[in-house]
Amino acid sequence: MRTDIHQHLWTEQLLDALARRSELPFVRSEQGLTVLFLAGERPYVIDLDSEAATQRAELVRHDGLDRALVCLSSPLGIESLPRASATPLIDAYLDGALALGEPFAVWAPLALETLDPCDVERALDRGCVGISLPAGALAGIDALARVAPALARIQRHGAPLLIHPGPAARLPPQEASLADPLWWPALTRYVAEMQAAWFAFVCAGRRLFPELRVIFSMLAGLAPLQAERLLSRGGPAALEHDPLLFYDTSSYGPHAVELLERAVSAEQIVYGSDRPVVDPHANDVHGALDWELLSENVERALYSRPDPELTAGTEHATPRNRARPPATAPRRSGTRPTRVAVLGRAVR
Repeated sequence: MRTDIHQHLWTEQLLDALARRSELPFVRSEQGLTVLFLAGERPYVIDLDSEAATQRAELVRHDGLDRALVCLSSPLGIESLPRASATPLIDAYLDGALALGEPFAVWAPLALETLDPCDVERALDRGCVGISLPAGALAGIDALARVAPALARIQRHGAPLLIHPGPAARLPPQEASLADPLWWPALTRYVAEMQAAWFAFVCAGRRLFPELRVIFSMLAGLAPLQAERLLSRGGPAALEHDPLLFYDTSSYGPHAVELLERAVSAEQIVYGSDRPVVDPHANDVHGALDWELLSENVERALYSRPDPELTAGTEHATPRNRARPPATAPRRSGTRPTRVAVLGRAVR
């Protein structure tokens, strides 16, 4: 099954809830346009016609995919709002996203203020495939400690966790500088957030959560390529092979994917497009991927069950029933030719 692990979709329910707000983030209709306003970034025009569920489902098929997993865009800052404000927006998002049906599945966001681990059960019981968190929520040892109860609950239920760029605290409500190009946050703040979350998890989080399956969007901002610098600055040897860490390809092309899979192995790469923010065909990665291997990787990332012995001694929880495709046996790397596996071309 060809799966895009990382898309966004603006549902009517979420847009209506944002339109009722008077503080950032909010949506306004101006001169026939639907415009999103959020802290620290330029206003963003939402193309409502292309966001219709039927149009997006057709786009999934046009991309040669069988399924797309949608998540809340964490740079909106919804998860970091006061809980009384965040919860209605998250509920509105889930109401719309879960109503989409095939070929979509849904990542569930969590309200971070006074984080309630029971929100994990509520989301999984509604049919979400897993939980998404903004990278800022894991971007440091103290931050990791604050979300630890939720991470423990995710692990106990055998659900996957998606890390997406975004803040853990409300950004100052100033407008983005007009001097900065539109891509500035995506190439600076987003990358730094993803790298910080990756360093915190591999250096501290994995010891606490040995069976938690984590997918880092945008190749974790290429953080694994910093392994040599990590060692030179006195850090741990963080790049021991971790079969439960995965990296989606969103916004990167063949060169970056090749470099990262050499660092973490081809079996840890999954496909993510970041549609509609990014056109995945613009960087030539979509057609160069080994989709058979990617499908196997997604199966392990989303549905592998935890080892009960490694999670023993933690709070008991009954695994949630989440829809999944038929299981396939993982491909053993020793049977594959020597090549950059997910790109399907020889290494020279």
